[in-house]
Amino acid sequence: MNYRSAGPKDDMNSFLSVIQKPLITERATNLKALSNQYVFRVATGATKSDIKAAVEQLFKVTVLSVNTMRVHGKFRRLGSARGAYRPDWKKAIVALKAGQEIRPGEESK
Repeated sequence: MNYRSAGPKDDMNSFLSVIQKPLITERATNLKALSNQYVFRVATGATKSDIKAAVEQLFKVTVLSVNTMRVHGKFRRLGSARGAYRPDWKKAIVALKAGQEIRPGEESK
């Protein structure tokens, strides 16, 4: 799935649809502190080049590498109901150039 489109306003909306939210976990915090890597939940159809372009445009940083993985949905129950699987999703680990950082809640306008 290609998220690029013609206009600059549409580009910003497509970048926002690629990067869904940052993941704040113990592992993600360690990656940030030790390796200058950030972890995001991304659209399942996004490619590594889509993710790299979105992070560079949204946060005005230089991306060195992008690693992605598909996370399978877990089986969940609620009470005595039979239950169902949560949807599958995609995770991206983005490595930034040394000396650059992404502050939480800060997006370039």
